[in-house]
Amino acid sequence: MLPRPPITALQYLVHSRHEQAPDALRQDLERPRRVRARRRMGSTSSTLTGTYPGDCIFDLDSFTCDISHLVHEVSSPQAFDGLRAAGRVVRRPDCTLATVDHNVPTAPRGKGVRELRALSADPESRAQCAALETNVKEFGLSYFGLQDKRQGIVHVIGPEQGFTLPGITCVCGDSHTSTHGAFGALAFGIGTSEVEHVLATQTILQKKSKNMRVNVEGELLEGVNSKDVVLHIIGVIGASGGNGCVIEYSGSTIRGLSMEARMSVCNMSIEAGSRAGMIAPDETTFAYLKNRPLAPQGEIWDHAEAYWRTLKSDEGAKFDVEVNISASDIGPSVTWGTSPQDVVPITGTVPDPATFSNPDRRKAAERSLEYMGLVPGTPMESIKVDNVFIGSCTNGRLEDLRSAANIVLAAGADASVAPGVRAMVVPGSSLVKRQAEAEGLDAVFRRAGFEWREAGCSMCIGMNEDQLRAGKRCASTSNRNFEGRQGAGGRTHLMSPAMAAAAAIRGTLTDVRQFHYAPPKSTINLDTPLAERVAEGAEPTDIVQESAPLPIRQPGKAPSSSAPGKVFRVLKGIAAPMYVENMDTDMILPKQYLKTIVRTGLASGLFYNLRNDVNTGAPLDFILDRPPYDQAKIIVSTGKNFGCGSSREHAAWSLDDFGIRCIIAPSFGEIFRNNCLQNCMLPIELSDEVCRALARDAEAGIELVVDLEREEITRAGHDGDPIRFKTDPFRRGCLLDGFDDIAATMLNGDAIADFERRRTENWPWLDGAGYTAGQKLEVKSHGQGSMEW
Repeated sequence: MLPRPPITALQYLVHSRHEQAPDALRQDLERPRRVRARRRMGSTSSTLTGTYPGDCIFDLDSFTCDISHLVHEVSSPQAFDGLRAAGRVVRRPDCTLATVDHNVPTAPRGKGVRELRALSADPESRAQCAALETNVKEFGLSYFGLQDKRQGIVHVIGPEQGFTLPGITCVCGDSHTSTHGAFGALAFGIGTSEVEHVLATQTILQKKSKNMRVNVEGELLEGVNSKDVVLHIIGVIGASGGNGCVIEYSGSTIRGLSMEARMSVCNMSIEAGSRAGMIAPDETTFAYLKNRPLAPQGEIWDHAEAYWRTLKSDEGAKFDVEVNISASDIGPSVTWGTSPQDVVPITGTVPDPATFSNPDRRKAAERSLEYMGLVPGTPMESIKVDNVFIGSCTNGRLEDLRSAANIVLAAGADASVAPGVRAMVVPGSSLVKRQAEAEGLDAVFRRAGFEWREAGCSMCIGMNEDQLRAGKRCASTSNRNFEGRQGAGGRTHLMSPAMAAAAAIRGTLTDVRQFHYAPPKSTINLDTPLAERVAEGAEPTDIVQESAPLPIRQPGKAPSSSAPGKVFRVLKGIAAPMYVENMDTDMILPKQYLKTIVRTGLASGLFYNLRNDVNTGAPLDFILDRPPYDQAKIIVSTGKNFGCGSSREHAAWSLDDFGIRCIIAPSFGEIFRNNCLQNCMLPIELSDEVCRALARDAEAGIELVVDLEREEITRAGHDGDPIRFKTDPFRRGCLLDGFDDIAATMLNGDAIADFERRRTENWPWLDGAGYTAGQKLEVKSHGQGSMEW
């Protein structure tokens, strides 16, 4: 047998798990091509590649211990409706866990409050949360509802419950699922159609990604933490620097981070254009997971840990992209614009767009400064804030709250939130909140004038009442500073929890190093480990838990299609030119339109904040409101990274609802591209030069003809060579034929079931708790009941 060439941790996952993987992987690695094949997570790919040439089927639970699919209220209603319409069931209830987080109110709740209407006046929010509860009951899924003391943001509750484990494939209808990669998992966000696919088949169809390594070496400077590290990384590689890649974060700096800090880094991988980020598991990982409620126990833990220790890249492994960063170059950081790549040290100034050599980047910076109300040369420390938000799936964990509380304590016994500033602290989960209260952190914040709130996504996305008003400026520990992200017209500066706390006290963006922390001379304990948290299930919960066992879901033989599918063959129509770089999903469809539980009726929200004045609601002269572009079927974007940001499939639905069937751009956000394809819309990637030429044609009102079968674009009524483009053969076939990939996957149900049986025999920790009993995830509950929606 030939010696195995060095491989990355991602490649090693399949190498170490498949009986035939060493030979198969060696052959794959020896192929004369630059990009390494990534069958490493494709647990069923060896049996299904004949059905899907060029693609991999990832069998989610084959690498998942207990649970691999997180579900929340925003991206799931339409997926469950799809199952219902096709007469399908959830294949693996034991590998699925649901909670409410995006839309829930975070205002303090009085004891005994059992009705959401008493907490939220928004009927759409109530309807969306009610839909999730109905769906988890009907489909037999475990659920952490508002009265459950384990409720919280999906990317916080997963790790703290032992839901997330090394080597798994973890998905969720949320782009920040990359958080779970901190454990050595392949974790990424998916759209609603893919949520439905996972629920029905426990597999997912994915293209192979490139391997990218970001290596950070050295000790962090004073006042610098993981949020500064990841903001610096994004500033170096850009918002599209990781497009098409899975990032492995490595180096002594990364290894020195706690698990909470590693999660913050991986969380923002999507902000660098990468769907997933990973960190090799080590002693820090194992210590964090040991004795978690859903982690393996006893002898099974020993076997699992032995396997997890193999999940690391070999010395000499080749990466498609490598970036090296010195920790000494990273200072306390803050964003100045409307993209996470717009970052400078807190001691710096607002940059001058005129100094940017790239014209698209210069134009984007000019737009950002106009929106943010800033002028070049302004010292960052002179910028006043109106709001401070500490929370989110990026920085809502106990370590984050301790860090912020340390700054408040360091500011002195009489420290308080600056006049005119509203500051709120929103724990990432109810368990985090209870533990913080046990340590007295809530008292630290309340004494200084911070609001202490319930768990949820809150002002990170602003789907509930926690919104930033137009023109107001927020120092935020969240992950996105897009236009309107925290509220229409709101201005967001991203930073660490410590920096946000400092801004709250001073009233301006502040260098955290101005606060020299001394251990508190009080009974407040800031050193209690998370493992010593309040006991689980000590109070009644509203987790859905039927008394009778649920049957094991078997795939059955599905019809070839659940419904007649849309097709895309030849599209002729007006093209609307657009010139915005990093056109994010918040721009395409603001978050207030995400509360729908259907797929239609979203055209009115398409580009809403670009089409309407955020203060008055008066219509602006937006291109899609001007003839002939109000009848456009195609968008031509000269800006790269179209559709970056959220996994919300609602963005694709709104374009489709308007009548847009094709988007042409230099590059796309990866999840957005998938969402378009799932809705029979065609994203075409062409060079900058060609996109600019087509935009000029669009300005001249020339109709374009997009022929998918020939893979060419022509100008209607004009001579000239056609413009060639390439599409994935499988996806092209789906578009041409209206193919239902869920039905096709379910036809391979026997092969998937066979793999699951072998997996159970060899890697038992990969089954969800309760699987062998033929029921859903086994989660202890001391009471039954539900919020009365």
